[in-house]
Amino acid sequence: MKHIHAGKVRDLYEDGDSLILVASDRVSVYDVVLPTPIPDKGALLTQLSNWWFGYFSDVPNHILSTTDVPAEFAGRGVRVKPLKMVKVECIARGYLTGGGLAEYQRSGTVSGIALPPGLRDGDKLPEPIFTPTTKADEGHDEPISFADVVNQEGKEVAEKLRDLTLEIYSRGADHAAAHGVIIADTKIELGWDGDVLTVGDEVLTSDSSRFWPADDYEPGRPQKSFDKQFVRDWSTSTGWNKEYPGPEIPAEVIEVTRQKYVAAYELITGKTWNGVQG
Repeated sequence: MKHIHAGKVRDLYEDGDSLILVASDRVSVYDVVLPTPIPDKGALLTQLSNWWFGYFSDVPNHILSTTDVPAEFAGRGVRVKPLKMVKVECIARGYLTGGGLAEYQRSGTVSGIALPPGLRDGDKLPEPIFTPTTKADEGHDEPISFADVVNQEGKEVAEKLRDLTLEIYSRGADHAAAHGVIIADTKIELGWDGDVLTVGDEVLTSDSSRFWPADDYEPGRPQKSFDKQFVRDWSTSTGWNKEYPGPEIPAEVIEVTRQKYVAAYELITGKTWNGVQG
């Protein structure tokens, strides 16, 4: 195998005609990898993503095998097809929070989409919206409009990206809601397998989405979460300037964060987490 790419969380290896995608225990906030890993995080992300790929069995995805990987990557790695990735971060939002809320408070819009007046942090949107960003090789991704995606990819491809992103979000959010989890928003990676638009990387995980406990949901304030928002909030509270290097994560924050990842996995899949699973 040849190590060909190290992302913030995932490592990519070339193995013959296929690739091995491995999720590490690294945690990234504000596009900076923090120096302290979260135990089991890579396996939890991989297993939750694999579960969703099975749930969306009618949607093309990059998975070739969830088990045909080197032993040291068992439970954290998957064998995948190489895709020609689209240079757009495809994001769906069903609730107003985070960067979308900040833009709305400035302009009444999110990614150029006008929203009703008077919305608060955490409010559910009238319908899910497609709010893409750039896919930066370095630095931060920047919000763009659907018109920008049309200019970059063409109208037909832009509509496919939007429609598939919203379909996955809506179907996934409906399932999660029935199991006590609100999916506020999610980011999906799409690429081309020949001429077939295909889901890659991960899908509806605690790193790519905002997960909120439904029984604690209350619009008008920041929500508790099942995702790395807890680490994000902690890192901000330290006074860190959001530039490299990030702060060391204390043991109590590590354990609470791990438990949030476990809770999301168990609620959504209906399975009990018993450690790294192949």
